[in-house]
Amino acid sequence: MFIEERHQAILDIIAQKGSITTAEIQESFGVSYDSAKRDLRLLEEKGLLKRTHGGAIPLRQVASGKPPMVTCKDISEVKENYLAIAKKAVSMIRNNDVVFITSATLGYFMAQNIPADINVRVVTNSIVIAEELRKRENVSVILLGGEMDNKGNCYDAFAIDMISKLRFDKCFITAAAISAKFGLSIQKSQAISFWNAVIDSSKQTVGLFPTEKIGFESIVSICPASRLDILITDWNALEEDLVEFDEQNIEVVIAEE
Repeated sequence: MFIEERHQAILDIIAQKGSITTAEIQESFGVSYDSAKRDLRLLEEKGLLKRTHGGAIPLRQVASGKPPMVTCKDISEVKENYLAIAKKAVSMIRNNDVVFITSATLGYFMAQNIPADINVRVVTNSIVIAEELRKRENVSVILLGGEMDNKGNCYDAFAIDMISKLRFDKCFITAAAISAKFGLSIQKSQAISFWNAVIDSSKQTVGLFPTEKIGFESIVSICPASRLDILITDWNALEEDLVEFDEQNIEVVIAEE
């Protein structure tokens, strides 16, 4: 196989799976570790991917604004880094905390992993997360009302008004992307006021950001990255990206593999 063919095959795998590791390149194409790293470096220099610690992920356009699709329906289908980040976030919840949990996939996995030996009050704008928690005896749920979108989430003025009457010990949030310069960003502006209201009502703000979301910028900025107190990411995040958050006095926590 010519190097150009191998490079195209690597890009095809990334497009399909959302990532690739140097070990996968070695095994799939019978090349050395150094050759695999060189392939990724050359492709990054051409602007075709972004290298991570141990592999690479797609280089997304601003307009795409979303990481590779992840389903909530079956926890076994989710990438290990999403689950690890969710579990690390849950470990930060203390007995009798009042917490806001994001409506995203990461929030769903947080809900699934809240331990039974603590009492917690969860506020959410997601009917899916509320349904996941409603039968848990140790969890009481406040569901923010308003006009739902087609995913069962509320972001409108009714939900924002409810948030203004609440206070959280911690909020766990995410976005389409995060960068040190552009902050947390999303594709549509409708939810900006909602997420800022959540942060305003919280004593501590925890951002949940897998490697796939770090160092990218979507279309609309929600707020500066410095509004986060803690950023939880995974083992593939680049040190050069994380240093920029550390310089903004954001505590960076790496979820264990």
